[in-house]
Amino acid sequence: MEVKTASKRRVYISLPKKYFAALAEKYELDHGLVIKGLNPYVNEGYIRAYFRDWGTVTACKSTNSTESKTVAYVRFSTEDEADMAEWSGPHYIGGDVEVRRVVSPKVSVTPEG
Repeated sequence: MEVKTASKRRVYISLPKKYFAALAEKYELDHGLVIKGLNPYVNEGYIRAYFRDWGTVTACKSTNSTESKTVAYVRFSTEDEADMAEWSGPHYIGGDVEVRRVVSPKVSVTPEG
């Protein structure tokens, strides 16, 4: 018997808000932001604290994409919180950054029988 497991990599989709409803019909979505151009010395705790003003941050992950810049993902508990955080920009987090609204399908791994 072969057991299939889903990849642990998340997919982040950036598209106009008018298409979120169509995507939500097929998938349960997480709502968040991708932040590009972060100073590499800004840590996840600082990013989480910065975005806490707009709602409940349920996840925060940052990675160094190059030697001089960092990319981060911040997930909020609701769609409205993610929207408010995006719309309140421009954001300055240790320097000028680019903030982009994204959705990510929730992935649940269930064994097939």
